[in-house]
Amino acid sequence: MTDTASDQAFAQHDHRHCIKSALAEAARICRERNGRLTEQRQRVLELVWKSHKPVGAYVILEQLRTDGFNGAPPTVYRALDFLLEHGLIHRIESLNAYTGCAHPGQQHAGQFLICSQCQRVAELDDPKVIRAINNSAALHGFEADHQVIEIRGLCPQCQDH
Repeated sequence: MTDTASDQAFAQHDHRHCIKSALAEAARICRERNGRLTEQRQRVLELVWKSHKPVGAYVILEQLRTDGFNGAPPTVYRALDFLLEHGLIHRIESLNAYTGCAHPGQQHAGQFLICSQCQRVAELDDPKVIRAINNSAALHGFEADHQVIEIRGLCPQCQDH
């Protein structure tokens, strides 16, 4: 995925391209890491990428059942854990929901713009932000090992309305 993947969250576009790209990257990454991208894991990834809005585990579970998959909450959480472990999705902690990763397979910290009105999410990956946080933490003798930044506001379309 390119850097424009995060820009697309707030732009009108053919979302099928996002899903197709995410599935292709997932297949490539799983091949390289000997990870098993089962049919159910693939379907969970598709559901996460269905829109640029974060989706909760129980919404995914209901859709899987509608699609004919046998599922219970642990099954969905195992699939989500697999996708998280392989860097294919992110957990939006404040919403307890999941969104597709715009930079799969790359080590990066999550910085997310979350529209308070339409709920769409854009992922940023700004090394300057990461450095600023690490430098500030170091001034306090703290070594940060995990960063998730969630910024709420209004996307361009919601500002126009």
